[in-house]
Amino acid sequence: MSDVPRSDATTTPAPAGSPDLPDLDDFLAGQARTLLDTARRAVRAEGGFWWLTDDRTPDRGEPVYTWITCRMTHVAALAHRNGDPDAAALVDHGIAALSTLLRDSRFGGWFSAVDQQGTPVDDHKAGYDHAFVLLAASSAARAGRPGAQELLADVLSVVRDRFWDDEAGAVRESWNRDWTVTEDYRGANSSMHMVEAFLAAAAATGDTNWTDRALRIAHHLVHTEAARHDWRLPEHFTADWAPLLDYNRDQPADQFRPYGSTMGHWLEWARLLLELEAVLPQPPRWLLADARQLFAAAVRRGWAVDGADGFVYTIDWDDRPVVRSRMHWVLAEAVGAAVTLHRRTGDDAYADWYRVFWAYARRYLVDATGWRHELDPQNLPADTVWHGRPDVYHAYQAVLLSRSANGLGGPGPLAPGEVAA
Repeated sequence: MSDVPRSDATTTPAPAGSPDLPDLDDFLAGQARTLLDTARRAVRAEGGFWWLTDDRTPDRGEPVYTWITCRMTHVAALAHRNGDPDAAALVDHGIAALSTLLRDSRFGGWFSAVDQQGTPVDDHKAGYDHAFVLLAASSAARAGRPGAQELLADVLSVVRDRFWDDEAGAVRESWNRDWTVTEDYRGANSSMHMVEAFLAAAAATGDTNWTDRALRIAHHLVHTEAARHDWRLPEHFTADWAPLLDYNRDQPADQFRPYGSTMGHWLEWARLLLELEAVLPQPPRWLLADARQLFAAAVRRGWAVDGADGFVYTIDWDDRPVVRSRMHWVLAEAVGAAVTLHRRTGDDAYADWYRVFWAYARRYLVDATGWRHELDPQNLPADTVWHGRPDVYHAYQAVLLSRSANGLGGPGPLAPGEVAA
């Protein structure tokens, strides 16, 4: 493999005067503690993890969501592997809920959510949720927690048999409860998270079939579809994977299926492509090239394009902002993409963007109790799309990537201290 030269057009300069962050090490250590404390506050005694309000108390009007329980379990497993003495109990709590409360004991697989009595509020089986069950189980297994291997074997079987479409080299979106009807829709979001989960599964099991599947998904969605649309990644597709560019035009702020293209996913894909490259014995050169293209397109089309700092949430197919809210998870994925690209290429432009992103996060998103989930176009707190603080997964991974000296490409100026990956 050879790097794309630094002079390549996919290296996009950060705004002039990129900030210096001399105390970032202490800040990141504090954020790791705060985010894990938020996960602890989300523990529901009866099982699973709560959706939290802005003051980090349980929102009892929300059900117990599988994706939240999985993400908290995954974060706790990362913390446990990084030496946190109290994180093991959080992992075990998550494993218990995923093995009982949220699992469908009759037909197999996992419900999307259950109410306070444990009754499913939505009994369809979503690929998005199952991707996070696989991620949580893989991380818990790598952390050596009891019950994790059994959970992992269960979800591997379900994902392989129900969601993976080997003929298409892609994943199905969802099923009804008894696995007799599959949805006439395919989504890039659930597919992207399946790539993340497949990489975790390969690391936990040593089975390289999962990385091969991840590569097939990435080739289709990024190297084919995103490239075909000038790096504007289509999010919505028919059952035979024809893009639905007008999907949800009348519901542009949908939490999981917004209209247009979501540049936070471009940034997330940039990181995942390099994580995939790192574990393949003979990775194709397009993985690095496409990661650079996605990052450059995201900062060019999404950063401060409406007069204020921050990424707009979505754009249309003429690059016009649609939902202008600033989401915490988009910024977190921008940090992850910048640090990963910098370690892979050594290109100082990514280091500059990394500093810009952390300066923005510290100014607008981070307070004494964690990360605000959403800001309005003027960077003031908002709840147009997301209310409360249900998630620490994106922010914790951004912090971990920023602290780790084991990032792709080895230690560099963005790797202040040794943290086990």
